[in-house]
Amino acid sequence: MTTPALVRSRGTLADLLSGRSNGIGLIRLCLAVGVVLSHSKPLGFGANDLGYHLTGRQTNVGTMAVYGFFVLSGLLITRSARRTGLIRYSWHRALRIFPGLWVCLLITALVVAPLVAMREHGSTAGFFDNAWEPGGPLAYLQANWWTGVRQYGIHDLLRDTTPWGDKSNSSVFNGALWSLKYEMFCYVVVGVLAATGVLRNARRFVLFLTVALYLSIVHDWVSSGQFSGPASTASWSFNSPLVGGMSFHYIVYLGFLFAFGATLDLYRERVPINDALGIGSAVALGLSMLFGGFFVIGLPAFAYLLVWLSVRMPRQLHWVGRKNDYSYGIYIYGFVFQQVMASLGWSRWGYVPFAAMSVAAAFVAAFLSWKLVERPALRLKDWTPGFVARRSPPPAVPPEQQTAVAEEPPGTPPVQVGGPTQELPQQPATLVPGR
Repeated sequence: MTTPALVRSRGTLADLLSGRSNGIGLIRLCLAVGVVLSHSKPLGFGANDLGYHLTGRQTNVGTMAVYGFFVLSGLLITRSARRTGLIRYSWHRALRIFPGLWVCLLITALVVAPLVAMREHGSTAGFFDNAWEPGGPLAYLQANWWTGVRQYGIHDLLRDTTPWGDKSNSSVFNGALWSLKYEMFCYVVVGVLAATGVLRNARRFVLFLTVALYLSIVHDWVSSGQFSGPASTASWSFNSPLVGGMSFHYIVYLGFLFAFGATLDLYRERVPINDALGIGSAVALGLSMLFGGFFVIGLPAFAYLLVWLSVRMPRQLHWVGRKNDYSYGIYIYGFVFQQVMASLGWSRWGYVPFAAMSVAAAFVAAFLSWKLVERPALRLKDWTPGFVARRSPPPAVPPEQQTAVAEEPPGTPPVQVGGPTQELPQQPATLVPGR
């Protein structure tokens, strides 16, 4: 008797996710759009994020998108760290995050904010007075330069003209950037694990770390005393250089998802790609979101579901995101334009028109960011300082590999790994895990 197709293994993750033909690009794009759609409710109408009440206040569409980004980043970033040295790895990560972020901050502080000031106050008089003081536009750049959002607003702009400003009684231009510091934290941890040889020689350490973080989430869920509803939150945080406060709660929840993705990559030859497991994960995720237990059942189910979808997605869709990755740009610009549109009163037409305009504006900004900033920056991924190149002769290519190297097409776009992810002290509260 033959094994039914539904339960028959399609192979392992090592077999089926070894090249660039996969659905990760489309998944990341959908996650980024999901963040914008979810934010449309609190930013446009002062309501809870999309799906908050449907999931029994456990999560929402925006938070789920953030979770998804961390799973995929853990999978891909770990793979990158295993293949490159520490310096090259750090250079690649910096190129992927900082150029796009820095330009976004400059446009926000020096273009968008002055225009908002002209509309709200009639002129830009006084806008640049004490610009380096807390609340000023240049202080905004200085505070947020290294991914940690230590200043959310500029002066009092958008405080009295937007639903979110009214709700938080504060100026907020780009709350969606909150998660970047946790993504960078995970990058640093992976870099340390790669430099110390853990990723190559002691992968069990990453597995044990993943299990430990998961057990912490289980303890958090049990101690909450309720099957459904928001997770209880840890009460302490610490200050990190350059990025400011780091919450232990977010480190555990987002760190678990990143570590889960990393573990899948490190044990890729043992991870089965099975349709029954994929469908079962989707069912488990849905039931946990509707009836409770999301954090202990839904999170690991969601992580496997994303990896399964990336492999089993129809090949006709694998081209999305392969050469043009707009997900990061959509993430970092969506919030800014939603706040501006809300201040103009464009939400008066209802959720669907406001959400559609938000997605369209984010796509335009992401397109320009990718073409003018992100892709040109990524072309520097193989750059080496002249004095280093002169001292480091290129490695010899074995004769059996020379033909393959010669036949590799020039100018192949770099594989895009990592990406956006997303807290908002002074942000839509339902982006917080468990809210």
